Amino acid sequence: MAQRKNRTDRRLDLIEAARRAIIRHGIDGVQLSHVAEEAGLTSGAVLYHYPDLSELLVEAHHAGMERFYEQRLRRLAMVTDPVAKLVMTVRSGLPTGPLDPDVRLLNELGGAAGRNRMYGVLLTSLYDRQVSMYQSILDTGSALGVFRLTAGSLTIARNLVALEDAYGYRITARHPIIGPDEAAELILSYARSATGNDLHH
Repeated sequence: MAQRKNRTDRRLDLIEAARRAIIRHGIDGVQLSHVAEEAGLTSGAVLYHYPDLSELLVEAHHAGMERFYEQRLRRLAMVTDPVAKLVMTVRSGLPTGPLDPDVRLLNELGGAAGRNRMYGVLLTSLYDRQVSMYQSILDTGSALGVFRLTAGSLTIARNLVALEDAYGYRITARHPIIGPDEAAELILSYARSATGNDLHH
């Protein structure tokens, strides 16, 4: 007999179902019935766990954003070399391909941010945290004499995150000659100029 899922597991399942529903129907088109269908539940069962659908949609987006900050920080904590950290951070900030669900979710969020203040706040928070992540790497590398920064670390960090976003969008838009590897190299070419380091490790 299958073990009954506890409340936490069920909520995690619903967050994942909401993510799939958003990708399939768009943030403005997703409805309670879509989430229920993805989860294999009734609409009433979804409402039992999330009486407010908008709360579930926000949680679904937050789960998608974890990869681009919390998971990257955990990986960076295992590396000490600023060069390796910078290259790793650039490569881990891009989609794996056009169908990358986390990035498609963020694209949906970005499209709705102008109409929904909460989504705008979420995206701004993610951007600011990513900038601080890059800035910390740049400041450490500069203090160690590994990087010779051509501008302030905040400026370079903001540009790196903006490049991530721009090339990430190109990848999900199926640009014929810009995939994850090409995008990483384009971003790293800027990083090399900005840090005065060839970024080989």
